[in-house]
Amino acid sequence: MTKTILLTTVAVSMLAAPALAQTTPAQSPTPESAAQAPVPTGPATTAPEVDTTQRGVLVFEPAFFAGSSPNTALDMIFRLPGFGLDTGDNSTRGFAGAAGNVLIDGDRPSSKSDGLDAVLRRISADSVERIELIRGGAPGIDMQGRSVIANVVLKRTVTIERVLEANAYIYPDGYVGPILSGQYSRRESDNQFEASLSATTDRTDGTGDGFRRRYDASGALIQDADLVLWDRFQNARGTVGWQGLVGGGKLKLNGLAGWYASENTQDLLIRSGPGVDSFNDEESESTRFEAGANWTRDLSSKLGLELVALQNYVTEDYTGVSTAGGDSSTFTVDASSGETIGRAVLRYRPDDKWAVEAGGEAAYNFLDTANTYEENGVAIPLPSATVKVEELRGEVFGQATWRPSPKFTLEAGVRVEVSEIRQSGDSEQSKSFVYPKPRVQATWTPWTGHQFRLRLEREVGQLDFGDFAASADIDIGQVEGGNPDLEPFKANVLELVYERRFWGEGVFDATYQHADFEDVVDIIPLTGGFDGVGNIGDGKQDYFQLRVTLPMDKLGMPNARLQARGSWAASSVTDPVTGEDRRFQGNQNFGCGVSFNQDLQGGKWSYGFDHGCNVDRGQLFRVREVRDLIAEPFVTVWGQWKPKADLTIRADIGNATDRAIGYDRNIYTGPRDVAPLAYRESRRTKMSPWLFLQIRKTF
Repeated sequence: MTKTILLTTVAVSMLAAPALAQTTPAQSPTPESAAQAPVPTGPATTAPEVDTTQRGVLVFEPAFFAGSSPNTALDMIFRLPGFGLDTGDNSTRGFAGAAGNVLIDGDRPSSKSDGLDAVLRRISADSVERIELIRGGAPGIDMQGRSVIANVVLKRTVTIERVLEANAYIYPDGYVGPILSGQYSRRESDNQFEASLSATTDRTDGTGDGFRRRYDASGALIQDADLVLWDRFQNARGTVGWQGLVGGGKLKLNGLAGWYASENTQDLLIRSGPGVDSFNDEESESTRFEAGANWTRDLSSKLGLELVALQNYVTEDYTGVSTAGGDSSTFTVDASSGETIGRAVLRYRPDDKWAVEAGGEAAYNFLDTANTYEENGVAIPLPSATVKVEELRGEVFGQATWRPSPKFTLEAGVRVEVSEIRQSGDSEQSKSFVYPKPRVQATWTPWTGHQFRLRLEREVGQLDFGDFAASADIDIGQVEGGNPDLEPFKANVLELVYERRFWGEGVFDATYQHADFEDVVDIIPLTGGFDGVGNIGDGKQDYFQLRVTLPMDKLGMPNARLQARGSWAASSVTDPVTGEDRRFQGNQNFGCGVSFNQDLQGGKWSYGFDHGCNVDRGQLFRVREVRDLIAEPFVTVWGQWKPKADLTIRADIGNATDRAIGYDRNIYTGPRDVAPLAYRESRRTKMSPWLFLQIRKTF
């Protein structure tokens, strides 16, 4: 399994987008499968209610979900027509930028490490009063900078729930990866307590067999080798949360502790051609701790205050060893990181047409890492091998929402970010940044079922602290230096969305987005012959997406629905090596996905499938290499049975087509603008299908 330590190619990560989800602000969405998230459990026949005073808000009562008999709030969210869950990005520094697209009682969870999907999974469906789908904004609702969000409104009655889950991945070779979890929750009006524990041991697509073949410039095979991959991981995690009335307001406290360990090996066995067998072994271990608090209070009937505090701390140890013949190389990482956040927001709502909010956030982040690299026991100096990166960051913001009529909403705001990043250790450097980030969004609903949304925004990325330090990918023998001289990308974004709702819960939407980028983050040559992350100038991207959710009742299949998605992206940036125009790192030109599910007997039985039909996985560009990523379509089929209201049994057959993943890469003898091709390399591995059994029991 390829593992790159402390390296995030920003140009790739900003192109990632969740499947069948709405487009998020210009992280430059990339086409992905239509079904990477768990599959919702089928339609009901009750149409959503529309809040006629705020036409952008659709209200889904429990009756809407009755036909699918959901267990949790997460099941209900997956069931919302035309909505895709985005859990946010907990790697983003600060609180605001990490937000997902679901609120709970109008507030976002006060945790970053505890995923939004995990929080929703711990809320039983019986505890949900309704779910509001807010499109384009609504006065008094914090849209988290998004055009569409869902708000889960909980019941005020007493709800007590105990849940045990015993799940397992079962593989054709007999290996079983168990997942055990338990949770307890008690909710009564504003008073809540919940706790959960989970433990897992399993393997990933890092276990499997395949090949690696090399060809010369003429296409003749010069080396053929078998690949034998093996990996295992274990993790344990515990969470606790409490909510109550304190100081005239509502206080939420949460805590999380987690541990993760993994080991993987790769054996490369030469079958023909020059070369010797090689063996790679990687081990890593990490811990995470987090504590958070959120306090809200109505200061008057029109004015509200929210205070947030968050602290997390992470440790990581990694060792990677590669041996071939009598030679060996070793790369190690000993790192710790942390974040401290304080945030305050004032919200003022004078009437139903206006809402204003203003506030500020301060955060301190650090990464302290010591990396070493040796070849045959001899230390090899790396650029920025031992560094401590610290950031003191502040942000002030203001926003106003105006709804002059039920048909039109205008939201305008600005955030101003000020930060200072200091680096010490192998290199000493300090940089300061000031970035205003204005945003305007307009929503127009001229007729029932038709909505148009326009968004104009200035977006600014965040620097990955890992890019300041050296990193390695021992699977393919690449070592990268750290680069302290980095700038975050900036982008001016225009987004247009048309949404059409039909047949009760049918949805069709089309999205177009254009982004002009400055300081695109990519791979550049560094001194000493190393590659590293750096800025390569301006770029642009156009993105177009079509999605449809089609209820099948009118087509003769009651309580069934079909979802489909197609997306196209075109990007352009100047290659720092060749000077020629090319697409962004990892940018996929086309992607699509299809999923289907049907509920029978009021949700007692459900079944479905997911098919990610992507054919283009993007390219990666390095100083001496161009790599085409390969991943055949991923297919899952599943079935679910609820013999009792408190018992659910589900089976998924994942990777049903036994897909191959890998890459094709061209390796040059030097910088690829002047050096000849050394060889072409093709790598493919298969993991094998698996059976995932899930048993959930509530008490």
